[in-house]
Amino acid sequence: MMHPSGQPGGPEDAHHPREADRPGGVAPAGWRDATRVVHAGEPAATPGAPFRAGPVLAAPYHLAAEGPGGADAYGRTDNPTVRALEQAIGELEGGEVVAFGSGMAAITGLLLATLAPGDTVLLPSDGYFKVREFADTVLAERGVTVHTVPTPGPYRLAELAPTLVLLETPANPGLAVCDIAAVAAMSRDLGAVLAVDNTTATPLGQRPLALGADVVVASGTKALTGHSDLVLGYVATADPGLADRLRGWRAMTGAICGPFEAWLAHRSLATLELRLARQEANAAAVVEFLAGRSEVTGLRWPGLDPLARRQLTRMPGLVTFELADEAAATAFLRATRLVANATSFGGLHSSADRRAQFGDPVPAGLIRLSVGCEDPVDLIDDLRAGLAAG
Repeated sequence: MMHPSGQPGGPEDAHHPREADRPGGVAPAGWRDATRVVHAGEPAATPGAPFRAGPVLAAPYHLAAEGPGGADAYGRTDNPTVRALEQAIGELEGGEVVAFGSGMAAITGLLLATLAPGDTVLLPSDGYFKVREFADTVLAERGVTVHTVPTPGPYRLAELAPTLVLLETPANPGLAVCDIAAVAAMSRDLGAVLAVDNTTATPLGQRPLALGADVVVASGTKALTGHSDLVLGYVATADPGLADRLRGWRAMTGAICGPFEAWLAHRSLATLELRLARQEANAAAVVEFLAGRSEVTGLRWPGLDPLARRQLTRMPGLVTFELADEAAATAFLRATRLVANATSFGGLHSSADRRAQFGDPVPAGLIRLSVGCEDPVDLIDDLRAGLAAG
């Protein structure tokens, strides 16, 4: 797999650097984030045509007598609605995008399509636990050596000699951050492929390809689409050969993104900048409130991390904190009304869950709070009532 030849540019120290100073520079024509997401993936303006076509719901297409000839032929491999979404996300990530039916389909597709028996993969020990579970079973059975490392490091790549390094930064659920550009330089020196899970940050918060990563993988179910009404994932890369390989893998395994989900995702993408701005502001207010509560320990938010404030161009609305024990966490979740007890994040609705119940190796009372787009006064009142119940 080829590595990008360009050197990653370092982000500014300011919390919200200007677009021109952000990692990866600006979009074509100098459009800023709010403009980019509204117009990403749209066709050229045509009199009488809609801004964006509706979903193409088709399994077969009409074929010419001599065969497809490059035209759409069958829904498992060809769909213009899915391609429009891929183009839109690609404009934001800065690479070629392959959409999958879920985030797990995207990340397992990447791992299975790129790793062979005898290879070594390095995974985050504090990232999404299902990825480690997949690696410890499926990849290990295929003869792939699996190592883990905490997201902050240290990264002993020369010692471990990985074929592929997967980062998840900010990590889920602990929200630890690592220096993508630094790990990219180490990976490049060893000929290892660097993939970054960008689910938490989204391409408006962080552009790993511009920081030197070879691949981005993400769940589009979360903040990217943000309405809690669809499941999808994607891989982005600047390597056309890898993109073709992943499309072939997707076609053979059937891990496709449905056209209606793709259309919903493309529609929802247009409000990404608005949603992230509100979620960041709400998260800052919530963190300030929680920091003053004696019941709360282990408060984490990327906006409190100096490295995150240098590397990310905006902070996600994801906060973790600890209550005394399982009973206190359960009482908190039962008492909140605005904050739903649900296991996802990045949506318009605020939600929270106790992560230990799902298998994450975290304290029993750890709460992952996804701060939504409600009024911050109402959110803090709801959190206050929840803490009082514990």
